[in-house]
Amino acid sequence: MNVDAVTMRSRVQERLLAEEPAMMHEPSRWERRVRVRAAVARYLSEERVAVAPAEMATLVRELSDEITGLGPLEPLLRDPSVTEVMVNGCSRVYVERNGRIERAPVTLSGDEAVRHVIDRIVAPLGLRIDESSPWVDARLPDGSRVHAILPPLAVGGPTITIRRFSAVPLTVDDLVARGAMPAEWAEFLVEAVRARRSLIVCGGAGAGKTTLLGALAAHIPDHERVITIEDAAELRLQRDHVVALETRPANVEGRGRVTVRDLVRNALRMRPDRIIVGEVRGGEVLDMLQAMNTGHDGSMSTAHANSPTDLLPRLEAMAALGEAGLSQAAVRPQLEAALDLVVHVSRVADGARRLTAVCEVVAHDGALTLESKFQTRGGASWSAR
Repeated sequence: MNVDAVTMRSRVQERLLAEEPAMMHEPSRWERRVRVRAAVARYLSEERVAVAPAEMATLVRELSDEITGLGPLEPLLRDPSVTEVMVNGCSRVYVERNGRIERAPVTLSGDEAVRHVIDRIVAPLGLRIDESSPWVDARLPDGSRVHAILPPLAVGGPTITIRRFSAVPLTVDDLVARGAMPAEWAEFLVEAVRARRSLIVCGGAGAGKTTLLGALAAHIPDHERVITIEDAAELRLQRDHVVALETRPANVEGRGRVTVRDLVRNALRMRPDRIIVGEVRGGEVLDMLQAMNTGHDGSMSTAHANSPTDLLPRLEAMAALGEAGLSQAAVRPQLEAALDLVVHVSRVADGARRLTAVCEVVAHDGALTLESKFQTRGGASWSAR
């Protein structure tokens, strides 16, 4: 924009904020944009400013993004090829496309602008982020997951990470078509889900654990009642009989926090056939194992682990830490009885996500071991059966 156009945009924005504050609370984004357009046309007419249709559309879009959306980040969120948006301070914005990270041609005016975007996200959800609570997890209306963290913890300025999800969840067939796993692996896993074998999908951050979990959960028979439990609701199971539960942080008085462990215990009173925990990372592991051992076989979850062999010790440690006086040795029999399969996913060098191992949990000489059913070696898939 030229200087006059920038000045005009600034003046119109000031009037909108001062005279049309109610539009920010319209439940529909479409309705907010309609009201912005009407207000812009009125103000330009009052000030006798002629604007070409293309300029008018740009002005309305930019003002709508700034006033009722997430400002300069909105174009990135409208781009279907963007799977992650990372704001590392006001001047460094990155996106992930096709598994690769690249610099985005976007900047924010300063740290206050980043804070404004964060507040725009968390305020409607009743969440807080300030010096006493300098990070927050939230989600956008479209289901995208958001994490924000403030200085001094974020040394380079306020930081935002937005994990986006496909409008249509990927299926097992989609994953096979994309080369994420061979058809033989997919057939084995689908049959395992239908046979009510309990499993955990493990891998690193951003490896595709939740995507795979959702694709496998789609093969749970329709007549079964499924309870999902997540920190931020991401799973979108294409089924009617599902109850989605979501944790809640403490309020400004430090009260009202609801954890994954709280929800797992509540789910047991909701007559579930299966429980799906989006991610286990603490004492809820013990509750999950107990649920799997008391008639809720076929339940599923995800966990962070660098390899399948790293997962079992991590689960034992998390369960022991979640219950005072409980030894890892006491957890092992519950793991043996509850868990049938471990599925490992990785993000490989070219950015693609792929399954790298499917293992069966077996007991051997008083210890738990993993028996490979499928595994990748040197980039090739092979069957260990």
